[in-house]
Amino acid sequence: MCAENVSSYSCLLVVEILENNFLALTLIPVLFPFSYLSLDDLTTYITRFQWDLAKYPTKQSLRNIADIISKQVGQIDADLKTKSAAYNNLKGNLQNLEKKQTGSLLTRNLADLVKREHFILDSEYLTTLLVIVPKQMVNDWNANYEKITDMIVPRSSQLITQDNDYALCTVTLFKKVVDEFKLHARERKFVVREFTYNEEELAAGKNEITKLVTDKKKQFGPLVRWLKVNFSECFCAWIHVKALRVFVESVLRYGLPVNFQAILIHPNKKNTKRLRDVLMQLYGHLDGSAASSGGNADV
Repeated sequence: MCAENVSSYSCLLVVEILENNFLALTLIPVLFPFSYLSLDDLTTYITRFQWDLAKYPTKQSLRNIADIISKQVGQIDADLKTKSAAYNNLKGNLQNLEKKQTGSLLTRNLADLVKREHFILDSEYLTTLLVIVPKQMVNDWNANYEKITDMIVPRSSQLITQDNDYALCTVTLFKKVVDEFKLHARERKFVVREFTYNEEELAAGKNEITKLVTDKKKQFGPLVRWLKVNFSECFCAWIHVKALRVFVESVLRYGLPVNFQAILIHPNKKNTKRLRDVLMQLYGHLDGSAASSGGNADV
């Protein structure tokens, strides 16, 4: 078995994805949640690392241990994709609905702005339209909406609400002139919004938002806990892969029987090159590959 067979890339990638998902959900760093291992933080875990015999029995071959880790991380990755997709889909649907509840009167959902009394309902001949009027043209609308076409009910317009740019007004007219009214209103820069007042549909829309908000809250807590636990699991697996690679590299470099000690050194960044030079001076003679490369290889 060669060292390249024991890759830590996939473990690190899943660790980073888990961390990024946790950060996106909570807006706080994952802070290495090792509470169930009785460890304080990342540094403590690494500096006091001990091989987990229960998860990765050393009686098995290196290949089998690598396969165990690979399957564990692969399952976490698959579960993460499923859980993230479900949550993000829910979040996206909610954001789309919420977006429709805000913004300009030209584009936003009007359902929560109107009431039953704003409309003429169940009439064979009459209907009520919702018209978006530029704010600076409200006076023009009030003075001239009855003249836009024939068969408009006099004094039927009501101002429902307004934002920074537009006013939402109603007008009641005969159904037979609706298309003509829309055409001439557009020529005057008055926009008729397509809207049908249906209490059942309006209630269903409000219930959908409430349901999405509730479902999002239900998924949020369990997903955050799952991310914290599996971040720890995946990080542990990653460090075990690192340890496995150190073992394999050492056997390849120094041969059998096994007679070496792995040590973790955390130097100041400024002293990294100096440390490598010192290690090469002390132990370079033990590594034939380092000697043949002119002292440039890792010790």
